[in-house]
Amino acid sequence: MDRGRLAELADERLDWRFKAVPAGAWGLTVAEYLAGAPTLDDLGTPLVTLDAGALDHNLATMAAYCAKGEVGLAPHGKTTMAPVLWQRQLDAGADAITLANLPQVRVGRAFGLRRIHLANALLDPAGLRWLAGELAADPEFRFACWVDSVRSVELMAEALRGAPAPVDVCVELGAPGGRTGCRTVDEAVEVARAVAAAGELRLVGVSGYEGALAHDASAGSLGTVAGYLRELGRLYRLLDDLFDPTAEQIWLTAGGSAYFDTVLEELGAVVEGRGRLVLRSGAYLAHDDGFYRGISPLARAGGAGFRSALHGWLRVVSRPEPGLALLDGGKRDLSFDEGLPEPQLVRGRGPLGGRITALNDQHAFLRDAEVQVGEVVRVGLSHPCTVFDKWSLLPVLDSADAELPRVVDLVRTYF
Repeated sequence: MDRGRLAELADERLDWRFKAVPAGAWGLTVAEYLAGAPTLDDLGTPLVTLDAGALDHNLATMAAYCAKGEVGLAPHGKTTMAPVLWQRQLDAGADAITLANLPQVRVGRAFGLRRIHLANALLDPAGLRWLAGELAADPEFRFACWVDSVRSVELMAEALRGAPAPVDVCVELGAPGGRTGCRTVDEAVEVARAVAAAGELRLVGVSGYEGALAHDASAGSLGTVAGYLRELGRLYRLLDDLFDPTAEQIWLTAGGSAYFDTVLEELGAVVEGRGRLVLRSGAYLAHDDGFYRGISPLARAGGAGFRSALHGWLRVVSRPEPGLALLDGGKRDLSFDEGLPEPQLVRGRGPLGGRITALNDQHAFLRDAEVQVGEVVRVGLSHPCTVFDKWSLLPVLDSADAELPRVVDLVRTYF
C-alpha cells in the first residue's frame, strides 16, 4: 500500500462529519488532536471504540496460527474498510486483502493496495474496463475475482475484449442452499474450461465460502462444512491441467472467521507445487463479544483465542419505569443482526448485570440493571462487520479496561 497516502490521514481536519469526536476537537488535525493526549472522558456518547491491546493480540495470534499451519491469509477487508488496519494485516504477513465489491476495490486502489482478491463476481462492463486500466497502469497490481457460470465468463470476456492483459479468476464452488457458486463439481469444471478457452481471462484458482452453509458449531454443522470443503479440494485436483501455466501461484481459498480450522484440516494437504491454501478470515481482527466469541475455532479449542477489540459506550438518559433504563445508542450506532449488545460495566463503578432487550434507531432498552441517569455503560458488541460501517472515525483506546483509557489513535473507515 501507499504508506505516504496512509500518513496523510494524520493531516485530516476533524469536524462535524465525525460523530466520534467532540466539538472541541473541530479544526484540529488528527495528529494535533492526539498530541493533546485525550482520554475517554473527553469523548461523548454514543461511542464505539477499538482496544489497541486487543488489536495487537489478535494480529499476532492469527499470524502465528497461519505460520504454524503453513497457510496463507487474505483477510476480508470489508469488515473494517479501514486502510490503516489493512496495512497492519499486510505487515503481519497477509498475502493480500480480500474485498467484496467494486466500490471497495476502488478504495483499496486509492490507497495503493496492490494485492486484491475480490470474493465476488465482477460483471459490470464499466467496472471491468476500469480494472483493466488499473492493471495496465500498474504492473505490480495483482487482482483476482470469482466466476460461477459460463455466462459470467462470456460477459467478462466481452467486456474485456481488446484489454492489454487478461484478468485472473477463480472458479467458485457453492452448494445447494448456499450463496453463490457452482452447485456441483461437474458444473464448476465446465466453467473452468470456459475460462481456459477465453483469452481475456486466466484461471488461477478455486474458491468457496463454507460460512454460507452453517451458522453454529454443532456436530451436524461441522460435518456439513467438512463435506463441502472436501468437494472444494476435489475440484482443485480436477482442474490441475486447466490452471494457467503463466500464473505465479494457484490459490485454493476458503475460510471465514468461524471454520478456518476445518479448512486447514480438510484442505491443508491438497495443495502442492505452485498451489497455496489461503484463508480469508476478516472478523478475527476486531473479534466480538457475541457471535464470533462463541463460534471462533480458537475459542472452541479451549485456548486463549482472540479478544474483543470493540466496545460501545452509552449514557443512561432515562429511567421511565422500574427495571427499565434507556441508553443513548441504537441501531444507527451498534450492531444488532447477530445478537444484541451485552452490558458489561458502568464507568467508574464496576461490573454491570442486566440485559439489553431491544434497540430503536437511537436508543437501547436496558432492563434489570442498577444504573442511574447520567451514568455511562460499556457494552460488548456482536458481529464486527456491521459495526464499522456506522462509524467513519473510530477512537482507539490504550485499554478499554483501564481506569481512565487514553485515546492513542483514530481509525478512518471508508464505506
